[in-house]
Amino acid sequence: MKTTLYWILAVIITLATAYYQRKTGPTRPKEVEITLNNTHYTLKLLRTHGGEEECEISLEIPDTLINGKLVYKLYPSNDEWTEVDLVRDSTLLKANLPLQPPAGKLAYHIRLASKYERVDVTGDEPVIIRFKGGVPRLIMGPHIILMFIAMLLSNLAGLLALASHKRYIYYGKLTLIALLIGGMILGPLVQFHAFGKAWTGIPLGWDLTDNKTLISFVFWLVAVAMNWKKNRPGYTILAAVVLLLIYTIPHSMYGSELDYSTGEVTQGFINLIR
Repeated sequence: MKTTLYWILAVIITLATAYYQRKTGPTRPKEVEITLNNTHYTLKLLRTHGGEEECEISLEIPDTLINGKLVYKLYPSNDEWTEVDLVRDSTLLKANLPLQPPAGKLAYHIRLASKYERVDVTGDEPVIIRFKGGVPRLIMGPHIILMFIAMLLSNLAGLLALASHKRYIYYGKLTLIALLIGGMILGPLVQFHAFGKAWTGIPLGWDLTDNKTLISFVFWLVAVAMNWKKNRPGYTILAAVVLLLIYTIPHSMYGSELDYSTGEVTQGFINLIR
């Protein structure tokens, strides 16, 4: 029964962390609320786009008296803003952002208007959207699953180590294997397909996602090594805490960014306030 309780606690912690990641990540759509023509709208604005097609910006605005414009430019840049009309398609207002190279970014505003009112949907700050290449499902799927499993096993091993339960060593080894395959092997493959470079963390760069993976892997490698011939639960507890803290850092907050002036992929900060 005790082992079952640890599993339940580990699942709860893992699901809570995954939910936090999903809600706080800077690449999830930005939700905005506006009122126009006495009607309240909740709109979602894209902040990431993958594939080889232009990025369609689509707003559910049934009121045919409302029209609008999409205004965008390269980010970061001092370019002039480009303005295109939103086209009505039944209850939707649509326009396309031009396709960018992997890690390229655009800043965009959406401005809606009726006969008597005008609203800048995005407010004072533009929305920043990052483009990426398509990642094969056979790579992305196992990567996501294994990283989730690694988090679950890490939490479980940490809880068992806190209770000096003998199985913490076994689950610590499984955590390391999941991190190795999911993070250190499949992670760079995802990065390569998405942004054209397999590794942009230390020592080649400062990509936050790559560096988070590397730090968590090193801590778990040390924890497994220190428990190989002798029980040292403190190392496992430390590795589990480090991985948990790392998962509280929003995903892709400081990630790959195309420098349009040089054509090089570097790292750029995504402001969560936006």
